[in-house]
Amino acid sequence: MCYAVVSDIHGNLEALESVLSAVSEERVDGYLFVGDVVGYGADPKECIKLLKSLDPAVAIAGNHDWGAIDKLDVSYFSEAAMAAIICTKRTLDDGELEYLRSFPLSYEDEKLTLVHGTLNMPEEFYYISDTEDAYVSLSLMKNPVCFIGHSHVPGIFTSDHTKVEYVESANVKLDSERRYLVNVGSVGQPRDGNPDASFAIYDDEELTVELKRARYDVKKAQAKILKAGLPAQLADRLSEGK
Repeated sequence: MCYAVVSDIHGNLEALESVLSAVSEERVDGYLFVGDVVGYGADPKECIKLLKSLDPAVAIAGNHDWGAIDKLDVSYFSEAAMAAIICTKRTLDDGELEYLRSFPLSYEDEKLTLVHGTLNMPEEFYYISDTEDAYVSLSLMKNPVCFIGHSHVPGIFTSDHTKVEYVESANVKLDSERRYLVNVGSVGQPRDGNPDASFAIYDDEELTVELKRARYDVKKAQAKILKAGLPAQLADRLSEGK
């Protein structure tokens, strides 16, 4: 099976539509979702509807998803993120909230693992920013590859069970003797200095992972955020990729 792996959509419909257009050019059998369909952006309802229509093989919860269903107190979030969560909660209907409630916190089978932040205490939504952070989750893995999001920075960490390294390439062939922690980045709000939406293609037969980017109409997404009365910071950062 070949999957498109997406995370951190954050109510950015323009970015999500662009990613889906890019994925349509790939040979994929389905989708894996790594959390945070809502938060920050102006189109939470539309993004939930579109994600649901994709019928992901697995969809897990992110911290903003939890915030929208009151499983995480809004005081956890920054002021701008809090404003977006409050707006999202007012916007979503019961069916949409119930869909968010259906997301588990993590997923694991014999081939892969999905978690939004870290495998250690996933309910705390810790960040993985470097090899030291990555070591803890890699040591807890029971299969070759774990997909994460949350930091909005795409990248791949790997371990041979003795040391952890950061992979410079965006395209890797998985080695059965190693473990891989893959941050697929963010569809809706990248933070690595590149404003293009980020996602991954994972082939569990060929054992390959590729991090990819898709350009989208940033100005349109920014205009929607401002029109919705959300903090200008949430619009400004989209063009800066941070």
